[in-house]
Amino acid sequence: QVQLVESGGGLVQAGGSLRLSCAASRRTFSAAVMGWFRQAPGQEREFVAAITWTGVSTSYVDSVKGRFAISKNNADRTVYLQMNSLKPEDTAVYYCAASSLIRTWPPLSRYNYDYWGQGTQVTVSA
Repeated sequence: QVQLVESGGGLVQAGGSLRLSCAASRRTFSAAVMGWFRQAPGQEREFVAAITWTGVSTSYVDSVKGRFAISKNNADRTVYLQMNSLKPEDTAVYYCAASSLIRTWPPLSRYNYDYWGQGTQVTVSA
């Protein structure tokens, strides 16, 4: 079983920045795709960004393009989400996800992923 552990969430003022991290627990784990989703209260879980493990391809939801950047460190089996120019509407629980296969691209649906982290809260105050 693979565990994904997120960190880096918190409270920030609008216009500020946060960097989320997601570490995979198993040394032998090999993911084809890593992604970030978010879920605000009363809303569906929403795709935010994804990256192939080769790093060749990335994808973002339109609302974060130019503000968020997904990256990875293969040696540490860690994926990052750098979030800049944060807005109150970015407030949500952010989840890391991993897929062992590239089923489709971009992998927008939560059903494209096999493993999930526990989530980390991001709160942006106005």
